[in-house]
Amino acid sequence: MTQKDTNPYPYSDSHKRYQTYEYWLRKTFGGKCAKIPLDGGFTCPNMDGRCGVGGCIYCSDRGSGDFASPAVLPLREQYEIQRRRLAGKWPTDRCIAYFQARTNTYAPVSVLRGKFEEALTFDGVVGLNIATRADCLPLDTVEYLAELSERTTLTVELGLQTVHDATALLINRGHTFAEFVDGYTRLRTASSKINTCIHMILGLPGEDFTMMLESMEAISALRPTMVKIHLLHVLRGTVLGEMYDRGDYAPMSREDYVSAVVKCLEVLPPETVIARLTGDGNGKALLAPLWSIKKMAVINDIDKLMYQEHTWQGKLF
Repeated sequence: MTQKDTNPYPYSDSHKRYQTYEYWLRKTFGGKCAKIPLDGGFTCPNMDGRCGVGGCIYCSDRGSGDFASPAVLPLREQYEIQRRRLAGKWPTDRCIAYFQARTNTYAPVSVLRGKFEEALTFDGVVGLNIATRADCLPLDTVEYLAELSERTTLTVELGLQTVHDATALLINRGHTFAEFVDGYTRLRTASSKINTCIHMILGLPGEDFTMMLESMEAISALRPTMVKIHLLHVLRGTVLGEMYDRGDYAPMSREDYVSAVVKCLEVLPPETVIARLTGDGNGKALLAPLWSIKKMAVINDIDKLMYQEHTWQGKLF
């Protein structure tokens, strides 16, 4: 009997004991899709002074868009460059246009409409992913997103990172958990066709395992379509990087991160898609943890531990 044969988790056709993004893509689109990162030229409210300056303490000046082409390039040119770059890794004609850099609903609806509608015309695009913040979802924007979801497969990715307001203040997030829930609820109420993806970070300054698990349990109650679990990367040129250099921050060990991910998966709803289990730090700027470079080894460790402990996503939900 193989691990696949003995896998008790229902939303899997492999040995994976959690619902992978690849599994969801096959069920939704019939196969793999290449996610094409785009920089729409947006900023963030905790960068431009609306609720803060400098952005989150871990973000580079690209605002999580380090792998996108520069915003000075037209969107179509960005798309074609990234599509060619990913062709070897993702040999498919199906693509998802991913507005990744900074806060991609932080502009008037007229601006959003121009960018998102253009992306839908690109060759091979079967869906849109829009990364944003829950405090940047006014009613007219939400109404437009609901209308957009009627014409394409739309996923709105919401950075939360933690439910603990003291941590959010420390990392310069610029909003509370209550404000996140308000925007999230507005989005979910607008249309059941909008896929929601909540981003969470493990290893934030001052947070122990209990606090991380409390965050995961709190978002489990929101029943998002997807969750992205990120490891906190320390990047050169960030406030977090300065804290690390001073000895004021120590990143998680590989063993602690693997164990924390497994415990977090246990409390998530079984039907939630796990869109990510660890992140990609910009290799040129990465200070720590260096073990994160071996991303597949980390994912394999997670798979092994789930098998050894005979556990799976949603077991304790």
